[in-house]
Amino acid sequence: MAHLPTVKQLQYLVALHSHRHFGRAAEACFVSQSTLSAGIRELESHLGQTLVERTRRVVRFTDLGEKVVERSWRLLAEAEAIVELARAAGRPLAGELRLGVIPTIAPFLLPRILPQLRARWPDLRLFLREEQSGAACDALQRGHLDCVLLALPWPCGEVETEHLFDDPIRLAFHAGDAPRVEGAVPPEAIDESRLLLLEDGHCLKDHALAACGRPGFRPDATVLGTSLHTLVQMVENGIGQTLVPQMAVDAGILEGTHVEVRPLATPEAWRRIALAWRPASPRAGEYRLLAATLAEAAGQLRAGG
Repeated sequence: MAHLPTVKQLQYLVALHSHRHFGRAAEACFVSQSTLSAGIRELESHLGQTLVERTRRVVRFTDLGEKVVERSWRLLAEAEAIVELARAAGRPLAGELRLGVIPTIAPFLLPRILPQLRARWPDLRLFLREEQSGAACDALQRGHLDCVLLALPWPCGEVETEHLFDDPIRLAFHAGDAPRVEGAVPPEAIDESRLLLLEDGHCLKDHALAACGRPGFRPDATVLGTSLHTLVQMVENGIGQTLVPQMAVDAGILEGTHVEVRPLATPEAWRRIALAWRPASPRAGEYRLLAATLAEAAGQLRAGG
């Protein structure tokens, strides 16, 4: 009878695949490099096949190794689900929970709602990981995160989501550079040659372009910001205009500047804030409870409570 791979061996293999370096993979697994290397060699011995080609400078996976890694991710996710199942049998929202949050939400929402979350669920140990939407969704699918707080629409794979609230998107401009129209700004009044956006990878860039509601809208791609704070400082210095979510405005991102905001005169000028998790997770009920708590806390903030 063939020896079956152990969970530990598969963990070593996928860690090496992620880091492409024996030393860094061993650190990620909290073992010595010799232990990790021996575990992978033992796995190869049991399978009777080479999974990893080892040279002094390069770690290269064989075709079979790539296929084994892909299946290993799924097996490890199922093993993690077993742990979650046991954890869910106890009190709801108690113990560890790994929450991914995108950069255009984390600094503006979490500091204001985490105190309420801790007060409501004192036994919850929340581990936060700030990542762009693509990386966060990938980590969710691989089982590195339990759930993700993100803005929709965004292709996050096969997930369940709970809508928390809608976050309007506003046009931000220097006080001396106000649009020539009164009130809400129609998309056709935006000068695309002066519109500043976040760099690729930030979902807010896609949401901002969708909010403009203009087919063929192509802002100048030579000026891109790494964060909303960077964009606001560019606007403050007269470089152009940008689009910011109301959440950031409410959190005080414009304080100490001469930057003002106005709504956009288009029904697409918003993004949907949601909590996402794997559909097979046995803790889905807890995640819905977490989503309800987050939505309630955010609603109190928007109402000034």
